[in-house]
Amino acid sequence: MTQRFSSRTSWDLGESSFARSIREARAAGRPLLDLTASNPTACGFTYDRDAILAPLSDPRALDYDPDPRGMLFARQAVSAYYADHSAAVDPAAINLTTSTSEAYGYLFRLLCNAGDEILVPQPSYPLFDYLADLQDVRLQPYPLFYDYGWWIDLALLEQRITSRTRAILLVHPNNPTGHATRRHERECLEAICLRHNLALIVDEVFLDYPHPSSAVESFTLGPHPALTFVLSGISKIAALPQMKVGWIASLGPADLRDEALARLEVIADTFLSMNAPAQYALPHWLGSRAKIQQQILQRVSSNLDTLRRSSLTALASDGGWSNILRLPRLGLETHDLLDAGVIVHPGSFYGIAEAGRIVVSLITPEEVFRAGIAQIEKDAK
Repeated sequence: MTQRFSSRTSWDLGESSFARSIREARAAGRPLLDLTASNPTACGFTYDRDAILAPLSDPRALDYDPDPRGMLFARQAVSAYYADHSAAVDPAAINLTTSTSEAYGYLFRLLCNAGDEILVPQPSYPLFDYLADLQDVRLQPYPLFYDYGWWIDLALLEQRITSRTRAILLVHPNNPTGHATRRHERECLEAICLRHNLALIVDEVFLDYPHPSSAVESFTLGPHPALTFVLSGISKIAALPQMKVGWIASLGPADLRDEALARLEVIADTFLSMNAPAQYALPHWLGSRAKIQQQILQRVSSNLDTLRRSSLTALASDGGWSNILRLPRLGLETHDLLDAGVIVHPGSFYGIAEAGRIVVSLITPEEVFRAGIAQIEKDAK
C-alpha cells in the first residue's frame, strides 16, 4: 500500500553529489579543512557554563502560567536589548517564539493565504524555501547585485510585485552577502510597501556583528510608516542556538500594528511553544551577551584580515558570519577544493548565479581558516 503524503513536503530528499563526496571523504579518514562551520558551539569559543546553565534551574519554572506573547519580564529583557541599540520597543509589541524559523511561520500565517507571495532576497539562505512550502506560500526572489558593495535592485523588486504579494523580506545583514540595508534603501522599501499595501519583514539575527568600519542600524529605530516586523533571537545574539529563543517585534501605524498583535496572539496561543525555563533565563543570557560577542567579532575580524592578506578576491560586506569569494581560476570548482582537502559552500547553495563563487564561514577557527585559504590559493594557481 502506498501512503499519500502532502504535496507541500514533496522535496527531493536525495543526497547531493557534493554532500556525498564530503561524507565519503570523512568516512575514509581524510583530513579536511572545513570552512563552512557555522555552529558557534562547535567553533572553539569559550562559554561561561555556570552563567548560562544556572538560570535554567529557577524554581518558578515549575509553575505553569502561560502568556501566548511570552512572560512580561522576558519581553522586557528583549526591549532592553533594543534600548542598547537606541531603539524604544514596547514589550507589548513583542512576541516570543522558539526560533526565528517559528517566527517566520507565524508571520506567513498572519499575512498570507495559500498561494500568496513573499518577496525574498537572492542570494540568501535556502531555509526560506522550506518554511514557505510548509505554509503553502510562494516565494518570489528579488536580486541583490554587486557593484563595489551589495545593493538591492529596487526597480526589479517592484516589478516582481503582483496582486498576490503580501510582504517584502529582508535579512539585515544578509546571509551570505553581508549586505546591510542602507538608510536610502530602507526609505525606498518603505515607500514601495506603502504604495502596494505590503508588510516589511526584517531578519536581524546578525545585527550585532558588523564588520570593521561598518555600521548596521536596527529597523526597530523609527519612524515606521509601513507595517514592519523585526525578527531576531539568541541563536546569534548570544551564540546559543540550542536554547531556542526568538522573537517578533511588531511596529508601524498603530491600527495595523495593534491588529497584527491581536492576531499574532491567537496564533501563538495555538502553539504555546515557549518553555518557561528559557524565558526565566533570557534576561541573564541577553545581559551577558557581550563576552561571547566580543570573541566572535574578534574571530570574524581576524579571518577577514586573512582574506585581505591573501591573493583571493573577497567581495565587500557589511556584517554577519559569512563572506563570498571569487575564485581566480576559471573552471575551479568546490569539488576540486574538496579533493585538495578544503570544504566550502558553492555559491549556488545560496542562489548565486555567477560561476566561480564560493562562501566561507568567518567564525571558522583561525588556524583552520588560514590553512584553508592558503590551500585555496595554492589550487588557484
